[in-house]
Amino acid sequence: MRPLSPLSTNLEGMPTEKSYLAGDVITGYVRSLVVNEPDVLRRLREETALHPDAVMQIPADQGLLFEVLLGLVGAKKTLEVGVFTGYSSTVTALALPPDGHVFACDVSDEFTSVARRYWAEAGVSDKITLRLGPAAETLKQLLAEGHGASLDFAFIDADKEAYDTYYELTLPLIRPGGLIVLDNMLRHGEVVNPNVSEPGSLALRKLNEKLARDTRVRAVLLPVIDGVTLAWKKPG
Repeated sequence: MRPLSPLSTNLEGMPTEKSYLAGDVITGYVRSLVVNEPDVLRRLREETALHPDAVMQIPADQGLLFEVLLGLVGAKKTLEVGVFTGYSSTVTALALPPDGHVFACDVSDEFTSVARRYWAEAGVSDKITLRLGPAAETLKQLLAEGHGASLDFAFIDADKEAYDTYYELTLPLIRPGGLIVLDNMLRHGEVVNPNVSEPGSLALRKLNEKLARDTRVRAVLLPVIDGVTLAWKKPG
């Protein structure tokens, strides 16, 4: 069993792999159990770890969680809001069947240029449609194009203040029995700090409370990574 590359920090000293909930020892052990990570994903993860915004990348164990979830829902058609350098979209595309497809939304040509390079190396470029522009507009376009209630899985990992907007625009695109995954829902613990006034943290706290009561879905917030919410769209 080859251990993953060690936890690293960005230029400001922030942890790049969101290890604070379990601590480095437990996190390192969990990640040592992530075997058979494709070489293309390892290289992408290690390249992105050197980026000043590396904390935006999901770690390998979260990628493995996605593989399991995609298999459980039998995903073929998926959505990603927030691509960054492409680790999660590459994981997803590799996990989908040959006729599977990912709609990937981002505003940064710079960040997604890295993603496009690795999509090509992984041989999944033809399974991913990148839409550059404001995600809210892209989601409205997808609905207008006839993709309503047809997506099996969606991952939201973008600007936190707009999460509720993305959630509401994504939900009509998800089929009954499909799954929405939202990242960073604990915001490094800031959602439980009454003294925090940062807009993104306040927006996530409000969304957490909303999801707990939303009768359209059954949602659970998992205290892993930086807080991962699974929102299962109820049938009927």
